[in-house]
Amino acid sequence: MNKHYNRINCIIIKGVFKNKMKKILVVEDDTLLNKTLCYNLTLADYSADAALSAGAAQGLYEKQKYDLFILDITLPDGNGFDLCRDIKARYENAAVIFLTANDMESDMLKGFELGADDYVTKPFPISVFQRKVAALFSRITKHTGDEYNDGNLHIDFSSMTATLAGSPITLTPLEYRMLNALVKNPQIVLTRQVLLEKLWDIDENFVDEHALTSNISRIRGKIEAGGEQYIKTVYGMGYMWVGGGNK
Repeated sequence: MNKHYNRINCIIIKGVFKNKMKKILVVEDDTLLNKTLCYNLTLADYSADAALSAGAAQGLYEKQKYDLFILDITLPDGNGFDLCRDIKARYENAAVIFLTANDMESDMLKGFELGADDYVTKPFPISVFQRKVAALFSRITKHTGDEYNDGNLHIDFSSMTATLAGSPITLTPLEYRMLNALVKNPQIVLTRQVLLEKLWDIDENFVDEHALTSNISRIRGKIEAGGEQYIKTVYGMGYMWVGGGNK
């Protein structure tokens, strides 16, 4: 763990969980780090499998489902971002958190654009990493049976499914949480800080405003495809749910 890790990692988490031990696949070519993560995740009552390459990882997740993937971006046989894309294509409700050794903004933004929920800077205490994993699982499973339905856009926050004009749309768990916060406060401006506080634990999970902007833009591209406006930007303040009026 004394090594300086210059690679970025992703963690992809499925959006819907059953009441069973969470299965985690650790894809990391550093054998020591891989073993360390697997060992400590197992101690935290998760089921952890190890893969040292993209090919080995694909061989595992094509045969069985995982609740969480820890992905090293620089792998001996591929690129971790590409692996992220493949996993998200298979698990459409995937959530993402990535780890980085430094503040490389462009790489962080690329991770968020792939659907990242958070990032952790290495080196990190294992105890902090475990708490982040547990907190993210907890946030994902706290959805209630609330729904939004205006006849055009239907969002079921419990099952984490959504349709627009009758056609399914794919949203990440972070996007569902963001929409849930907006829908529950219609015609009320939610400042960027308030949204960040609702979506992330400020003392444990730091996410900059670039990530918020990126996610809002991605949500708009999905739910406003028919020309309706659901989210209004209140410049200098934040965002407001306006509920499907014409742009």
